[in-house]
Amino acid sequence: MMSAVRTAAAFVLALSIPSLALAEEPGNGHGPVIKAQDWSFAPPFGRFDKAQLQRGYRVYKEICANCHSMRLLSYRNLGESGGPGFSPKAIEILAAQAQVTDGPNDKGEMFERPGRPSDHFRSPYANDQAARVVNNGALPPDLSVMAKARPGGPDYIYALLTGYAKPPAEFHMTQGMQYNKAFPGHQIAMPNPLVDGVIPYTDGTKPTVDNYARDVSAFLMWTAEPKLEERYKVGARIMIFLIVFAGIMYFSKRAVWARLHRRDGTHQA
Repeated sequence: MMSAVRTAAAFVLALSIPSLALAEEPGNGHGPVIKAQDWSFAPPFGRFDKAQLQRGYRVYKEICANCHSMRLLSYRNLGESGGPGFSPKAIEILAAQAQVTDGPNDKGEMFERPGRPSDHFRSPYANDQAARVVNNGALPPDLSVMAKARPGGPDYIYALLTGYAKPPAEFHMTQGMQYNKAFPGHQIAMPNPLVDGVIPYTDGTKPTVDNYARDVSAFLMWTAEPKLEERYKVGARIMIFLIVFAGIMYFSKRAVWARLHRRDGTHQA
């Protein structure tokens, strides 16, 4: 039984290591400043907040999608269980707001049409080269799995979006770059995308930079790992099974050895 307890404790500790590491990272002014945040989807039993994911999608659509693609997601994914939970009708409306290149038609020409739920999110640029031309040579990264591609995940994204500040007096800034406390090297090509009140919320949530950053960070965590809740549930079932199995093995061992001890005692008598 003790082995089962130790296994469960090790499992919980392993899940909490990333958050602990972030929380203990010193902010000495030289390295990136990334603090662990409280998330509803934190391990081991967290869940995504559907209202937050819907707000986060809106922030992505209105702000982030102007420069960043999300090629791995389709509009129909927005209705999946464990995700934003948009209704089928809402998804049709959201998809139709995007103009998608399709074709060729009967004349051999490409054409634009309203998006469908089965379409992937529309990219802001025709190709990577076009994106570099518009952004002075910088290529805005695709955000589909950004929350898994960067150490710290949603903590890093939140810190980045809220980390714009005036550079210290002794800090040398390259022309065209922005100072950011969370970005490695503290110089980032992306201008500060968030301003208080730029996107009105309709559910009573305050339209602040902090809430925008928190909501879109949660949304990007979902896009990177849409089966997170399912993984937590499977992990919990496995742990319950292992604990029960360890208990059965423990009591079976005691029963077997008890019979052997009684048998030995009888032979000696």
